[in-house]
Amino acid sequence: MASVLVVEDDQFVRSALIRHLTDASHTVRSVGTALEALREVAHLRFDLVILDLGLPDLDGSEALKMLRGITDVPVIIATARDDETEIVRLLNAGADDYLTKPFSVEHLSARIAAVLRRARAGGADAPAPPVLRVGGLTVDPLRRQAELDGARLDLTRREFDLLAFLAGRPGVVVPRRELLAEVWQQSYGDDQTIDVHLSWLRRKLGETAARPRYLHTLRGVGVKLEPPATGDGGGEPPR
Repeated sequence: MASVLVVEDDQFVRSALIRHLTDASHTVRSVGTALEALREVAHLRFDLVILDLGLPDLDGSEALKMLRGITDVPVIIATARDDETEIVRLLNAGADDYLTKPFSVEHLSARIAAVLRRARAGGADAPAPPVLRVGGLTVDPLRRQAELDGARLDLTRREFDLLAFLAGRPGVVVPRRELLAEVWQQSYGDDQTIDVHLSWLRRKLGETAARPRYLHTLRGVGVKLEPPATGDGGGEPPR
């Protein structure tokens, strides 16, 4: 099935997760601190990391940032914190999904399956995706790189996924529900999650919601990406 790293300092929760994942035929390793987790992912390959936020040596949100600096392995946050702003911040920082404690093993299994499906969607047997070009914007899904007017864009994992999805459908209004399903692999969610990522993308594309160039939001309908109108001054994205 999958190789999973469990990062959890509560021995009771940790043991329960290991037992459930092992019963589901996953290969499991577990650690109780953020630094141990970083060492594990630096030396071993995992298909998924389940990351607790309340770690004894480093807050899980900081551990997530450090993980994202060395690996693109999918990360599911397991947290007792249910603050919506915090959850959106974690998703924006690179988490692939989150679960609020306590959660059922059935819920965990469903989230794991969804994240792994997304991670494996572009496997070795799939044809190489084409480079996408919309106006001065170039998106290379295979290399996971994007450029605007020749300048490299520094995008988070989720920002890139959102941009690539929209760039593959230039001029098409994509409903928010479809974005949640295809980019976030969620059948439900809050529009704030999408709005946060759109806001960051606009900033990096050198535009604003009030003065859009590439990203256009149709209130109550969805989002579309299209080349700037003729005569629209380009400029460089903010540094």
